[in-house]
Amino acid sequence: MYAIVEVAGQQFKVEKDQKIFVHRLQAKEGDEVSFDRVLLIDNDGAVKVGKPQVDNASVKAKVLSHLKGDKVIVFKKKRRKGYKVKNGHRQCLTQIQVSEIVA
Repeated sequence: MYAIVEVAGQQFKVEKDQKIFVHRLQAKEGDEVSFDRVLLIDNDGAVKVGKPQVDNASVKAKVLSHLKGDKVIVFKKKRRKGYKVKNGHRQCLTQIQVSEIVA
């Protein structure tokens, strides 16, 4: 059984006991969170597609940790102008573990 759920503006395909990284959530470590924007549920071939979301469906997850992602280098250059800018960025992430898919 899997579901496609929208979390913080992104869509993820999740299964039970799966760990995923999402954009930073406003929950503390160890808290239970619930996501109600379930777009699709597949229960062993029986597919429910939402219009735009599946009614009475949710995904429950546990917040494992808050962390920062790998550094991304942003380098800008314009040839023959002497213009070079180098910046770095680390995205704030939350690791969650899916505990239950309620259909």
